[in-house]
Amino acid sequence: MSFYLSIREVWRNRGRFVLFSLVIALITILVLFVAALGNGLANANRQFIDKLDADLIVLQENVDLNLTSSRITQDKLEDIKSIAGVAEAGLLAFSSATLVFDNGLETLDVSIIGVTPGELGNPSLLEGNPLNNSSANEIIIDNKVADNIGLQVGDQVSLRSIQGEDESFFDLTIAGITDERQFFFASSVIMSLTTWNEVRPQASPAPQSGDVLGNMVAVKLADGVDQSIIEGRLINTIEKIEVADKITVIEAQPGYGPQQATVNAQKGFAYLIGVLVVGGFFQIQTLQKVPQLGMLKAIGTDNRTVGAAALMQIIIVTIIGILIGGIGVFLLYLGIPDSVPLSFNVPTVLTAIGSLLLIGPIGGLVSIRIALKVEPLTAIGLSS
Repeated sequence: MSFYLSIREVWRNRGRFVLFSLVIALITILVLFVAALGNGLANANRQFIDKLDADLIVLQENVDLNLTSSRITQDKLEDIKSIAGVAEAGLLAFSSATLVFDNGLETLDVSIIGVTPGELGNPSLLEGNPLNNSSANEIIIDNKVADNIGLQVGDQVSLRSIQGEDESFFDLTIAGITDERQFFFASSVIMSLTTWNEVRPQASPAPQSGDVLGNMVAVKLADGVDQSIIEGRLINTIEKIEVADKITVIEAQPGYGPQQATVNAQKGFAYLIGVLVVGGFFQIQTLQKVPQLGMLKAIGTDNRTVGAAALMQIIIVTIIGILIGGIGVFLLYLGIPDSVPLSFNVPTVLTAIGSLLLIGPIGGLVSIRIALKVEPLTAIGLSS
């Protein structure tokens, strides 16, 4: 009975309900785009670190887990490897530079990442060969750069960096292509630490002497080892280091927390707007049909049926709006340029849709309450 009543009213006033479904569709588009933007911005910051096959990150102490401020020496890497329970460890270094193309394409700012060939930190490859020679001017690029620029394994690219007061250019050969690995809003170009130390921006173009420096050490633990125990061993054995898991390090990077807080606030306001809009529409809709509700109750329809019919009506209209909004998001996404960091994934989309399905009934609680409180005689004008 409840389902019949709700469907009959929606169909009888289909023009009004279609228009309101379009309003819900717009809210759906807003929520899904904000969710995808938040996910895309997070990926642009953290993707490389996220995809590291590491359990712990070791950095210099007193840098607040800031990757670019940390300095870790090769000696400390060897000390870390000697700790019982550490299966693998690799020194990584980060900087930025620019890829320059001679075929008229625009330059591309990239994150250049130094790794030790054969050690932890080297990415898995989609095609090509891993870095084998620490002194070879070979690089690994992610497939986003390869697809957008049209690069293949074996191609040469020119890397521009500022050394001293001048621009320096380095010819590098693409040894392999990995999956997308952004770091600090730029695609990653991965090379040996020796090559990285030569091509990175620095005060002087002269070769650097002394111990090899990196920014962090990625650590993979042996199977079955308690992570907290290894953290304690590292801190107690090796001086002037700080140890944290990947999520903690990512969230500690400058700007990451405020950025995600801003996006989450936008999502919160979008949900609030949705609740208020749904609530306002159905409240007006209920007030307009008070006489009909009174007549239904006068002929014996109980509150349970009336309330269930109102709830089903809200859910039906909300689902239609979400379906229209989902189609709209897909069509809009096809036209969004790659420069906009949008990332749709299953958990993000399901969470957003689940939240949108909830705002309908939540927003309609007031209208349901009004429907339940309608007095039959008063509603049809027979009460004295």
